[in-house]
Amino acid sequence: MAHRDDGPQTGDWFTSSYSDNQGGQCVQARRLGTGPAGRMAVRDSKNPGGGVFEFDSGAWADFIAFAAKDEPSP
Repeated sequence: MAHRDDGPQTGDWFTSSYSDNQGGQCVQARRLGTGPAGRMAVRDSKNPGGGVFEFDSGAWADFIAFAAKDEPSP
């Protein structure tokens, strides 16, 4: 994962389906390239000119697999 203050600020950003559509917690993502060498950029929708995190395809796949796990109920 890389954090870039000069990351991609334009293009086909999309808002996470898990984001709050009431103006709260919003995360936007953008695909950078395709195939196994593709990367994913992530930013805060409330600060689109701010920093961008970029993940390589392996790190992004690991994150998605972790986020998709069911957590046990307390």
